[in-house]
Amino acid sequence: MSDAPDDDRYEIRDGDRLLGIAAYHRRGDVLVFTHTEVNPDEGRSGLGSTLVRAALDDVRAKGGKIIAQCPFVRGWIERHPDYADLVLHGDG
Repeated sequence: MSDAPDDDRYEIRDGDRLLGIAAYHRRGDVLVFTHTEVNPDEGRSGLGSTLVRAALDDVRAKGGKIIAQCPFVRGWIERHPDYADLVLHGDG
């Protein structure tokens, strides 16, 4: 997994093949996650979860916060409450 800030997204790849993305808009130290997508033809389960966990770990390591507009990211955090501290509450 890597951050691709020029493309406003985190990416998960297998070599040169793009397997999935977690798109965001940056607002200072806050990332607004807007969309998560993985290649359904990969046949690998858990890619989305792997991508979101790695992206949120990166945000945490950089001292940032997030707004989870993406339903997948929001649901993932609900299932992993140890990441809830990253969520910016209020109007952001």
